[in-house]
Amino acid sequence: MAEGKEREFDLISMGRAAYDLYAKEIGVPFVEVESYVAYVGGCPANIADIALTIDDVLNAPISSCKVLLISGTGLSRNPSRDATVLAAEQARAAGTAVFFDFDLRTDQWYDPRSFGIAVRSLLPMIDVAIGTEDEIKAVVMKDAAQISVVDSQVSGADVSGDLDVGVQLVLELGSEVVVVKRGERRASVFTADGGSIYAPGFPVEIYNTMGAGDAFASGLIYSYIKGWDWYKAARFANANGAIIVTRHGCSNFMAYEAEVMKFIEERGGF
Repeated sequence: MAEGKEREFDLISMGRAAYDLYAKEIGVPFVEVESYVAYVGGCPANIADIALTIDDVLNAPISSCKVLLISGTGLSRNPSRDATVLAAEQARAAGTAVFFDFDLRTDQWYDPRSFGIAVRSLLPMIDVAIGTEDEIKAVVMKDAAQISVVDSQVSGADVSGDLDVGVQLVLELGSEVVVVKRGERRASVFTADGGSIYAPGFPVEIYNTMGAGDAFASGLIYSYIKGWDWYKAARFANANGAIIVTRHGCSNFMAYEAEVMKFIEERGGF
């Protein structure tokens, strides 16, 4: 982002807003669930994507925000693919930082290898790329047999391959920073200048994993806007993700800064 340039908005988050349905009965087989609670959800609501168009992007105040967040799902088909690329182009031209959440959802792609092809074409316009180990390995996946989905968890596919190769390619293609989400183990931050940072995670008793990645991304972006260094940002993002998995919902249950800071302080500090 261009230094010293004031912006009207902190963030534009591009993607879907929807209802998330959460079963009231936790830990029982699906057939035994009797009732649900509805919360506002979807990546941007947590921090209508496939239908977004070029005109939607042209009407958005991208040049007036500090950060643009886009996702891999937005690349899965048109019209949102072209809209996502255009948004990244406009952000780069305006000096707006582009954050990219790989957001691999296998049911959105006609061929799982097409995910990597689409992502690689966009990486030269990305400043900060955020993903799980599996998502980053999928960027360099050559064989569809490398990916497997267990129990229909389309947003949590297992991908075989070399993580280091994936990280290096993402950096070589243009991203300044790659952030690898590793849950309670840690978050790893790799920079284009060869640097690497490891921020410990926070073991917690998990109640619900929905929205953990969105909570991590929101914590990371919040930290970036605050001007914190990458270690502090990743540690804060880890804490935000850890808090949300102890709760029943996602966007409605996100923590504020004071709560995250207290959570970190009670567990050893930064």
